[in-house]
Amino acid sequence: MNKVQKGFTLIELMIVIAIIGILAAIAIPQYTSYTKKSRFAEVITATTPYKNGVEVCATQQGLTMGGAITGCGSGNNGVPTNATSSGQVSSVTVTDAGLITATSNAASAIGISATYILSPALNAAGSPTLITWTKLSSSTCVSNNLC
Repeated sequence: MNKVQKGFTLIELMIVIAIIGILAAIAIPQYTSYTKKSRFAEVITATTPYKNGVEVCATQQGLTMGGAITGCGSGNNGVPTNATSSGQVSSVTVTDAGLITATSNAASAIGISATYILSPALNAAGSPTLITWTKLSSSTCVSNNLC
């Protein structure tokens, strides 16, 4: 009489455990990276009112297309004043040339103080947009793979 096998063999269980271990070794670091990037998105989003303010400033001053941006510092000509610590954001500052620097809060869930720096450039006449924003490579969020 033949016996019918019930359950799993030891080798089958070991293979399943090995597969779960490999998946966990790959998934956990990826998830950690994903959560840091998603939290840093708050820092990136915090620059939006400042970008709009610099564009309003350039329009109000009638700056020459393709020229330099001046007088668009924090609190001037429609640009909001510098922001202080709130959530993931430690600070947001704007120079007279419209350069925006946002810094993450080291004590927040991101765990490091990383910067996100945007540089404005007035487009040439006939361009569909007034300003082109460029993320500078000196932003520490680039080297930390957050932005």
